[in-house]
Amino acid sequence: MKNKKLLEAIPLYIVLTLIAAFVIFPIFYVVISSLKNTASILTSTSFFPQQATFKNYVRAWNLSNFKVYTWNSIYMCTVIVIGTIITSITSGYVFSRGRFKGRKPLLALITFSMFISAGSLYLYPQLNMAKALHLNQSLWGVIIIYIFGINVTNLYLAKGFIDGIPKEIDEAARVDGCSFFRIFYNIIFPLTKPLIATVGLLAFMNSWNDYLLPMVFTLGNPDKQPLVVGIVSMKSSGESVTSWDLMMAGTVMAVIPMLVVFITLNKYFVAGLTSGAVKG
Repeated sequence: MKNKKLLEAIPLYIVLTLIAAFVIFPIFYVVISSLKNTASILTSTSFFPQQATFKNYVRAWNLSNFKVYTWNSIYMCTVIVIGTIITSITSGYVFSRGRFKGRKPLLALITFSMFISAGSLYLYPQLNMAKALHLNQSLWGVIIIYIFGINVTNLYLAKGFIDGIPKEIDEAARVDGCSFFRIFYNIIFPLTKPLIATVGLLAFMNSWNDYLLPMVFTLGNPDKQPLVVGIVSMKSSGESVTSWDLMMAGTVMAVIPMLVVFITLNKYFVAGLTSGAVKG
């Protein structure tokens, strides 16, 4: 019986292995290429470097002001993650436990926005609003848009998770004199650790990898550029114009923080996703 199940699962494992190889190969290629020089990347017939060197990382860090770019990314993403956790879980709690008029139509309207793909069309009105607030040449414009823009995925994750928390807890706290938001602050929010990790990781991933919005908001102020924007700007700056080895090294340095954060929070991330899915 076990052998039969194993044989039936072999095609699935083969397909999953091929998909994994297809996804991982570009990352592996970038890492290997970051250890070569530009001539080897463009002309060598060997996939692996004949003589691996880590000088590309040092040159990329020094030539492209990576120290400033990295700090800008860390600063921007940290504020976005904290703000997104607060707004997403608070809104999820309001839609889960709140009983105000218009709750269902408002939730339906927010859900409907998920199916509208306007792409860069949002950029112009967002930039105009940032200009009105004098934030159009600052990362704070990006931060505010991320924090207060409604992310439907985060909202439903939070709502689904909080729906699974017994309402008897709320009732007991209400008897003790707790208000609606006091219940959230003292009781519900401390129970959402897996959800916090999930929402935080999604917010970090989206903000760290975003290029278009930070690029537009820092066009007139290059010293405020985050890491991803700085890496792309390497293609048109000084010695880095034709240096694919520096581009590859810069890309690897930009990916490493994301991998470290994901590996660290992976257990909580999966727990938050599955809890929201099952309990929602």
